[in-house]
Amino acid sequence: MARPTPLSGFPEWLPEGRIVEQHVLDTLRRTFELHGFAGIETRAVEPLDQLLRKGETSKEVYVLRRLQEDPDAPPERGGQLGLHFDLTVPFARYVLENAGHLAFPFRRYQIQKVWRGERPQDGRFREFVQADIDVVGAGSLPYHVEVELPLVIAAAFAALEPIGLPPVRILVNNRKVAEGFYRGLGLEDVEGVLRSIDKLDKVGAEKVAALLVAEAGADEAQAAACLELAAINGADSTVVDRVRALAEAKGVRHDLLDEGLTELAALIEAAAERAPGVVVADLKIARGLDYYTGSVYETVLVGHEQLGSICSGGRYDTLASDGANSYPGVGLSIGVSRLVSRLLGAHLVRATRSVPSAVLVAVSNEDERGRSDQIAAALRARGIPVEVAPAAAKFGKQIRHADRRGIPFVWFPGGVDHTGAVVGDQVKDIRSGEQLDADVQVWAPSDDDRWPRVVAADV
Repeated sequence: MARPTPLSGFPEWLPEGRIVEQHVLDTLRRTFELHGFAGIETRAVEPLDQLLRKGETSKEVYVLRRLQEDPDAPPERGGQLGLHFDLTVPFARYVLENAGHLAFPFRRYQIQKVWRGERPQDGRFREFVQADIDVVGAGSLPYHVEVELPLVIAAAFAALEPIGLPPVRILVNNRKVAEGFYRGLGLEDVEGVLRSIDKLDKVGAEKVAALLVAEAGADEAQAAACLELAAINGADSTVVDRVRALAEAKGVRHDLLDEGLTELAALIEAAAERAPGVVVADLKIARGLDYYTGSVYETVLVGHEQLGSICSGGRYDTLASDGANSYPGVGLSIGVSRLVSRLLGAHLVRATRSVPSAVLVAVSNEDERGRSDQIAAALRARGIPVEVAPAAAKFGKQIRHADRRGIPFVWFPGGVDHTGAVVGDQVKDIRSGEQLDADVQVWAPSDDDRWPRVVAADV
């Protein structure tokens, strides 16, 4: 069989990389649960018409063609199903289907694979893991949730910093500020302005100004004012003062602007107290999707900003609706695969070993393999990960096998030596060469050696 060619956009980590990914996932799950979020998992497929209901996404969806051609397939859009390309659509459907069984506000986290048909590049994949958190209300949802969720994300990333994760910056804005300012300027195509502003980092201010004039109905003075607003940023409430000063200078007045600035100030002040320097107001954060209605968030790794946002989201007042009831929510989504790819690709972190085994139990000869299996079982019963040597080779060869596997300890079963003397069990630390008598019911590796750990690459 010819050597297979890797598929671009479908990441597969080596065992050491998988240990790093699992550590990230475990840390996120633990942090989310500490803040009261309940874990769920939804199916991988959704009816195609639901995946496409926001429009302009058909090229991103992997359609299950075998099912859509099945004459016995369900009737939705001719029976067409697609793999979900994010976790928002399946979560909205989940809320509607289970609303009678959920206690609101419902706090959910979801860590799952998604599939997106886009061009693979650094940090962008066609199959990847996302980790989402949301708080959803029935009919209403208080503003303080918009303050809470970015701080939960800040706590999750802070818990990863000891392994070598660079600092993060959570950039926040409020759509009410943007919409109130644009309407106060006399611009009615708010969505068009937001879509243009959302391209600032990609194409620069000059091209965005041209887009605002050509596509959003702005004149040159209005375009310049929009760019002045987008240039405002900072980590304290003086940002709000600067926006108010700009609005006064441009003659902008709008109730929505005032409401948004009050909310933005509350978020920045709370973040400055609980996560100093992590949450930064940035008025160019637009999140050019039409369902955001309040706070919006994007997160970058400091020193790796070219990777783009590794976590984003916002407030949406119509996450789901059945016509009679609406379910507003606030949510953020972490691109786990994007994050892990940078941690591994930039050699920022490493696993202390690539296998779970802390001990290799040697085999004196194949007739005594049962004795080695008994030792392994006794150690496993005490929570020590163990494997038994694959062959009864010379002990030196078995030690080299453990070294290649990255296993720190080799256990030698006791027995009768060549002189006829009874010898007890011994365990050898193959890194230091130290070898000691050992009791299977007493000996244990140190906490640092019991399981592989993820540490900063320079540790």
